Amino acid sequence: MNFLYKSIGISKQAFHQYLDRFLVRKSEQEQLLLLIYQIRENHPTMGVRDMYYKLQPTTMGRDVFEEFCRQEGLMSKRAKNWAITTDSSGVVRFDNLISELTIDKMNMIWQSDITYYELNGRFYYITFIIDAFTRRIVGHCTSQRLTTEQTTIPALNKAIKLRNKANQSIENLIFHSDGGGQYYAKEFLKITSKYKIKNSMCEYAWENGKAERINGVIKNNYLKHRSINSFEELIKEVDRSIYLYNFEKPHIKLQRKTPFEFENDYICSRQETDGEKSATELKTQSLGINSPLGCGQKTSGSNIAPKLK
Repeated sequence: MNFLYKSIGISKQAFHQYLDRFLVRKSEQEQLLLLIYQIRENHPTMGVRDMYYKLQPTTMGRDVFEEFCRQEGLMSKRAKNWAITTDSSGVVRFDNLISELTIDKMNMIWQSDITYYELNGRFYYITFIIDAFTRRIVGHCTSQRLTTEQTTIPALNKAIKLRNKANQSIENLIFHSDGGGQYYAKEFLKITSKYKIKNSMCEYAWENGKAERINGVIKNNYLKHRSINSFEELIKEVDRSIYLYNFEKPHIKLQRKTPFEFENDYICSRQETDGEKSATELKTQSLGINSPLGCGQKTSGSNIAPKLK
């Protein structure tokens, strides 16, 4: 390889720096493509130049962005085509590991997605991670940019911290997402590898349904009813909405319990079945919030509310 580098007149270090820049650019392009399809559905006639100024991609200028959209056939209104994927040359795509699975325990599968939120003429980004069994949003991040460092990494770190604080194992957990570049970026995969998390990807949007659905729930059931005028206010309202969803909103699929209540009851029932934990351990085991519940307690009152800045 050193001979090859020398023959083309480039150092090994320069080549790897170029490769890192290429992967970052490719990562953003793949996630941009997913977001552009979302925008097309909500704004069928929006021009690609307007999209550029709202998305403000970090790795391409206006003309390059327009050419990218032209090459992808996005210069004009497209008919909805659920068969579209973002798989292309050079893109990492993990196998779909959840298609045949029965989800019967927490921390078995986490599903994730990135969506956009329009505010004052530009787009911001919200990343969600949801436990597929308990429907609890375990990690999230609100960001100004679409980079891996501002989207999937902080959301994943938050989810891991939540479960680690509760002494819950996430080894062999399956992390399922769409094919966006933020989910196969090198720094993101370092984290999943460290915690022995298995990466999984869908090919079509409906194969990541729980994560797709949570986008609409938070945006349409909560955020659209708030007065949000700045990025700082958006962060606060996203945090508030996720708290309300996790701790106060009953869920039909969870026997009319909130995600937090369902998790609490699930953990308590498992502990009672195992018969291995003392009463003290049961009482003190945390579910990842400041004031843990004992088995049988409800989530009423403000004693469990997180501090929202």
